[in-house]
Amino acid sequence: MTLSNSTAASLSTESTSNPEQQALLTATHLNKTVQVGEQSLSIIKDVSIHVDAGEFVVIMGKSGSGKSTLLGLLAALDYPDSGSVELAGQTLSSLDEDALAIIRQREMGFVFQSFHLLPTLTVAENIAFPLDIARRPNKARVNELIDAVDLGHRRHSLPNQLSGGEQQRTAVARALVSQPKIVFADEPTGNLDEQNADQVMNLLLDLRQQTGSALVIVTHDSALADMADRVITMHDGMIDGSTVNG
Repeated sequence: MTLSNSTAASLSTESTSNPEQQALLTATHLNKTVQVGEQSLSIIKDVSIHVDAGEFVVIMGKSGSGKSTLLGLLAALDYPDSGSVELAGQTLSSLDEDALAIIRQREMGFVFQSFHLLPTLTVAENIAFPLDIARRPNKARVNELIDAVDLGHRRHSLPNQLSGGEQQRTAVARALVSQPKIVFADEPTGNLDEQNADQVMNLLLDLRQQTGSALVIVTHDSALADMADRVITMHDGMIDGSTVNG
């Protein structure tokens, strides 16, 4: 089912789960403007969306459509000018940076196109890093994920000793090590060849199924969109359409 532009804004929070279920993540009337020289540019315009527990949502759109900015607002990596984001009933915009850091550590996972591994830490140490920061060491969980991403032979390797696919698999394991409620990914396969991209996405989807984490991915990859429960299309900072995959 594909929605027309006129109805997409009002139904942009449609999901594949029970409509009576409370959403895990709810964003309401988000607006974001950036200053470029003397000009103010509105890059997110009155966007409302929700994501249910365990749901896989893809956000698509041309470059400059606002999809990465929206992801940053949903993940509380940036603040909206107006509107609100709630995670599990907690309004994120009402929290200070220390409280947000705790929410990110415990409730969220992040996978980015550029990997963002810490160069002086080994594969095992990079995966364990969110748990170490939260002072919740769990060696068994780290070992479980190292095996899941097939990097046992790379456990003690540094990032510069890994291939791009191995680095991204490490990043996926790190994102899921704390068993977050939701994982945000911005073009997670953008720097990978087709074979590694398929491997990383299948891995991410397998681990998501095992952990029950919701997954919100920004991508240009139509094949990845076909795997999602729901695809949201953006244009000029607004939701242009929403498609539920059967």
